[in-house]
Amino acid sequence: MVLKNIEVHMNQEAKRREDKCTKEPKPRSITPSVSDLLSLIFRLLFYRPVWTEQNQNMKNIRYLFVRFSAWHFAGSDLLWAALVMQLCKALQNSFGKLQLGLFRIAQHDEEKDAGKKKIEDIPKNWRSKKLGCIPIWALILMGFIGSLLILVPLIILGFPDLKNHKEGEKVESSSGYGVLEGFAIAALGVPAVGALRFILLLLKNLIFNQDLKIRQRLDNKKVSQQLGLMHEVRKEMRLLCCFIYFMEIFERRRIRVVLEITNLDRCTPKKIVGVLDAINILLSDEESPFISVLAVDPEVLVRQVQQAEDCLSKRDSAYDFLDRIITLPFTVPPLSDASKSSIFENIVRGQSENPEDIRLKDAAASALGGPETSFSVEDEYSVKYSETKEDQVIPLISKKGNFETFAAAELNLNEVDRLIESAFSCIFSRDKSKLQSYISGDTMSMRRVINSIRVTIMIIETQKLEPPPPEKIAAWVVLVDRWPCRLSWIIQCVEDDQQSDEIDGTFCAADNTKTLWEVFNYNSLELCIIGYEVENFLESDGDPELFEIFLRKDFKFTVGELEMFKLCTVNLNYSMKNELARVRGSRRLNKAGRNAFQSLSSRTVMNMKAEDICQELTKLSFPEKYLETVRKNFIDGRTILFGDPKDLRQVLQMTLGEWTTFKIHFLGVTPPSRPSLAKTRQDTTNPGVVICPSGHGQ
Repeated sequence: MVLKNIEVHMNQEAKRREDKCTKEPKPRSITPSVSDLLSLIFRLLFYRPVWTEQNQNMKNIRYLFVRFSAWHFAGSDLLWAALVMQLCKALQNSFGKLQLGLFRIAQHDEEKDAGKKKIEDIPKNWRSKKLGCIPIWALILMGFIGSLLILVPLIILGFPDLKNHKEGEKVESSSGYGVLEGFAIAALGVPAVGALRFILLLLKNLIFNQDLKIRQRLDNKKVSQQLGLMHEVRKEMRLLCCFIYFMEIFERRRIRVVLEITNLDRCTPKKIVGVLDAINILLSDEESPFISVLAVDPEVLVRQVQQAEDCLSKRDSAYDFLDRIITLPFTVPPLSDASKSSIFENIVRGQSENPEDIRLKDAAASALGGPETSFSVEDEYSVKYSETKEDQVIPLISKKGNFETFAAAELNLNEVDRLIESAFSCIFSRDKSKLQSYISGDTMSMRRVINSIRVTIMIIETQKLEPPPPEKIAAWVVLVDRWPCRLSWIIQCVEDDQQSDEIDGTFCAADNTKTLWEVFNYNSLELCIIGYEVENFLESDGDPELFEIFLRKDFKFTVGELEMFKLCTVNLNYSMKNELARVRGSRRLNKAGRNAFQSLSSRTVMNMKAEDICQELTKLSFPEKYLETVRKNFIDGRTILFGDPKDLRQVLQMTLGEWTTFKIHFLGVTPPSRPSLAKTRQDTTNPGVVICPSGHGQ
């Protein structure tokens, strides 16, 4: 949406400048006429442009927009080479292959064009090509006229009849006729050979254009590995730049090629760095006519660049690398609640995220069942039903087959439509709810929420469940979409508690009135401790403070509601829950070891102060010197849990047996092959830093 608006405003600015321009001669039309095309070909063949102060300071400008989606070329080994090929193809389509081929043959000189422009103080913009002191066009014209003067008499009079000469007769007797023939062949053959050579070169450049040459050089290992493919591609880019300079003088306006690079953050780190190098090396000349617009998520881009191998020095960082390439960083601010509500409503009503793009037409609305239905044009499927059927119901499961195995489910579309419309209105109507503060500004996330709300309500209606308020349904879907890992943790904790009660023989009706925030807050310490093992999952969650406000203040979901919504939740990735269950199960083994050795739990140790530690050491019959060391170094429960065990043992100066007893009592039974928590955490992030996902350590 932003890129489209940028294009619109840049074109409007270019048009405003041309309308304001009163100087003569005015810029040529962007769509050339036949006379302009012939004039361009004539200048390509017989003239060279002259760089003057006047034509270098032209105010009029023309923008050419080239959209490069890196994801479309992600399969290419060298993504930056695909970028150059896309650029070549776009310029060929804009200016024409014939013009570009003529420029390559008749204008481009690598040695002369490699240097900077030389500004001259003359009024003329064109200088004719000369051979000696005579313009080439004059020589060709004189040669053409001379050829006509010789060719016309020969056609009219013909060559003298030489057939009466016998075989073997000496050639000297007809030497006068031979000289005349030779002169005629020279006068006609040399220009014909030159013209034929020019035509062949032109056909070659039309068939084997720049992007095909780049592909050939990509396949040539000698060029790619020894001579340097980047150098070869840079020469092609230099040719395009010189052609743009030529067209600037001809059109009497500046030409800027705006290269819009999108979806780069979806590619692999190595390919991302290759494209950034291409922007930095190929398109960063002082006189470059290219403007690079890099539309990416900076957070993802920095993380990907940081993971690229052999692209950053030891003292360099991804931010420094990007700062050397990006000359004007422009960050789109987060969407306000009003903007998110507007975009969400546009998507619901069948429009794109840009309100100016597509309007919902009456024909499309009638095709979806009339204006009352909430199913939009962007649905991947549409529910079609016949009004002649009784009660307007559709079986979701076919009635054919074994009726004892499959029950026919009926769906009341009127009720479904009402609930869906109400749930959507709770999000984009700021008077009804605060949900617009919690939805993501990403349109893909909005589409997931929209589709998930529809399917969730359909399942509730199909299972004949008592539907909760529409606001609750919408809030649950938003909760699953924004915080999948934390919600999976809550679900797993509830399931484990229920299973533990059943194992202990005290299974009874669960406390369904307990809120989900109370469950999460009670088990937040455990999630904090195992956070390093599920760090990748936690990164997919949204703001943890918003999560607390969501469950603690605005939407107080209970365990009972959780059990009901589990039956109809479709947008939760259960692989997260399974991984959390695996990690939690491994910790259950440690808990069993604690019980066997009468070890203290992590929660108990967490809340212990230095004096509490001393009391426990006294119970274990440790010498008094260790108690003094604990008091002197302010060793409390948090220090024992999150400190480095090696440092702790060095401070306490315990023997091996004493240290083993101390570790079993306070830290539990840890397998020798498993690295300690603190050490692993230090290796992966910063030393001494522990991330608590919930934001609460208590």
